[in-house]
Order: sequence, then structure tokens, then C-alpha cells
Amino acid sequence: MAITKAQLFNEKQIKAAEFAKAISHPARIAILQILAKTNACYCGDITEELPLAQSTISQHLKALKSAGIIKGEIEGVRTCYCFDEENLAEFKSVMEAMINEISIPDSSCC
Repeated sequence: MAITKAQLFNEKQIKAAEFAKAISHPARIAILQILAKTNACYCGDITEELPLAQSTISQHLKALKSAGIIKGEIEGVRTCYCFDEENLAEFKSVMEAMINEISIPDSSCC
């Protein structure tokens, strides 16, 4: 059975990479900022705030939702998006731990 490269890294490194990938686009950062301001909103509300097509925003919402950072509840024909509080806490913890593990050396190599 072949080993995947992901299996060479520990669980924290893999989770940090998954979260980092989920927020790796400026539109996704903007979406998270909008959700932080409003606590919850619909895709149409986000479309009004960003210079992107609704279909593009939907793709970004899907990536954030797949990573577990946000969740969406269907309300009639629309979906209301908000932070997934449990996973958001894990996201913050994983990213803070990763950043805290990176230290700036006393001397420069270059």
C-alpha cells in the first residue's frame, strides 16, 4: 500500500495546512471579516459587499464550509452562513500554536 506524503506529517501540521488552505484567498478573508461584523448573513448579502459574482462567492463559501470554519443553515430557498463556533475555536488554536512555534532567530542567515 502506497504512503501519501500527508502521512509523513503530524496531525497538528496537517490541520494547520488544511485551515491555511481554506483561508488562502483574499476573498475568503473578506468573507470571514463580513461574517465577523454581521454574525450571520446570506450569500446575496456577501455579494453586495464584494466585487465578485454570486457563483464565485458560493465557491469560496463552500471551501470555508468544507474546512469547518463556517456553517450554513438552509432557510427556505436561501442559506444563512455563520461561523462554526466549535471549529472556529479549533482553527484559532491551531493557527496560534503554529505561529507561536515559529520563532525569529537572534541572528540573520542572509
